[in-house]
Amino acid sequence: MPSLSEETGGRVPALAPGATIGIVGGGQLGRMMALSAKYMGFHVGTLDPTEDCPTAQVADFQIVADYDDTAAIRELAERSDVLTYEFENVDADALDAVRDRVAIPQGTDLLRVTQNRVAEKTFINDHGISTAPWAPVNSRAELDAALGRIGYPAVLKTAEGGYDGHGQIVLRDASDLEQVWPDEDFPPAILEGFVDFAYEASILVSGNGEDHVTFPVVRNIHCDNILHKTIMPAPMDDGMQERARELAVALAKGFALAGTLAIELFVCADGTLIVNELAPRPHNSGHYTIEACDFDQYDLHVRGICGWPLAQPRTLTPAAVMVNVLGQHVAPTREAIAGHPEWHVHDYGKAEAKRDRKMGHITVLTDDAERTVAELDATGCWADITDRG
Repeated sequence: MPSLSEETGGRVPALAPGATIGIVGGGQLGRMMALSAKYMGFHVGTLDPTEDCPTAQVADFQIVADYDDTAAIRELAERSDVLTYEFENVDADALDAVRDRVAIPQGTDLLRVTQNRVAEKTFINDHGISTAPWAPVNSRAELDAALGRIGYPAVLKTAEGGYDGHGQIVLRDASDLEQVWPDEDFPPAILEGFVDFAYEASILVSGNGEDHVTFPVVRNIHCDNILHKTIMPAPMDDGMQERARELAVALAKGFALAGTLAIELFVCADGTLIVNELAPRPHNSGHYTIEACDFDQYDLHVRGICGWPLAQPRTLTPAAVMVNVLGQHVAPTREAIAGHPEWHVHDYGKAEAKRDRKMGHITVLTDDAERTVAELDATGCWADITDRG
C-alpha cells in the first residue's frame, strides 16, 4: 500500500497518489468523488449493480453487483487500498467482514448510527445538541402514547431506510392515522414532532481522523421532500455560523470523522439551531462547493479518507446558488444553456431521465443570491417546482 508518512498521530494513515480508492455505490456522489480523486492521482474502482453507472463512467473499473453481495465487496476490497461509500444504505456487516483486507477510514459505527434514526437522534442528543422532540415507536399503542406526549402535528418515519420523503407519514391530526401501518406490518419507527422553523439549512464538516474543517452554512429549499435549491451563504449572523460550526465539529469528533459529513438543520426564528438528520458522506447541498470554494466537499472527503492534511476551505465568491435538475427539467435546461454562459452545468450521465430523479445540477456564482434565484426562476425551466412549491 503506497504511503506518504507514518507520523500521523490520530490521523488516518496517509496514502500516496497511485493508491486505489474503492467506492461502494455508483451514483452522482461517487462520480464527483471519483473526479476529485483522479485529479489527485488516485485510481478509482466502484461497485454498483447498474452497468456504466455515473461513477463507472469516470472510474478505472467497475464491479457490477448488488451492494450486499459479500463476494463482490470482498473483490473490491482486494483491489483497493481504501474503501468509502457514497450513500447510507450499505451493508455494514459486509464492510466489517473485509476490514482485515482494506482500510475503511470512515468505519462502520458512523454508518450504523446514520442508518437508524433512533440511534442517530440518540447520538446527537448525547452530544448535547438539540433535535426535534422524538420517540421510538414499534406499534400503534406506542404511537398513541408518543402522540400523547409530543402531540400533533408530527411525522412518523421508519427507523431505517427511506430517502427524499419515502417511508414517512405526516400526521396533522387524528384523521391521518388511517395511513399508519397495522400492527402486523408496523416496522421499527420514530415519531418526530414538528419544529416551527424559519428555514432549512445544512453544514458540511470534513475530517482526517484528527483535524476537522467546515464549510459555510447554506440555506436549502425543498419541494415534495426533494432538495430544489441551495443558497450560499445562509442568512445568519457570524454568531449563528459559529454555533453551527461548533456543533458540526462536536459531532465530527464524536465519530473521529474521516471524510465528509453533512448535517441538516432547522433554523428557528430566535436563532436556535436544531439538527434534523446526518448524512455520512458528501451531500446534495454541498454541490455548490465545486465552483464556489478552493477545496470542495469531494476534495476534502478524498483527502480525509486518504489521511492528507486539510485546509479550512475558502469561498471564492460572495454567494452561490445551486439548483437541482430533475428528470422533467433536463429538456428545458438543455435548451436554455445557450443563453446562460454563467451556468456551471453538471450532468450525471444517467441513462434514463425519470420524473423527480436527480439528473444533474446547475450552479451560479453571484454577488446577489436573491437576484440570481429570481433569474433562475424566470427561465421557466423549474416551473413545476414553482407551481408545487
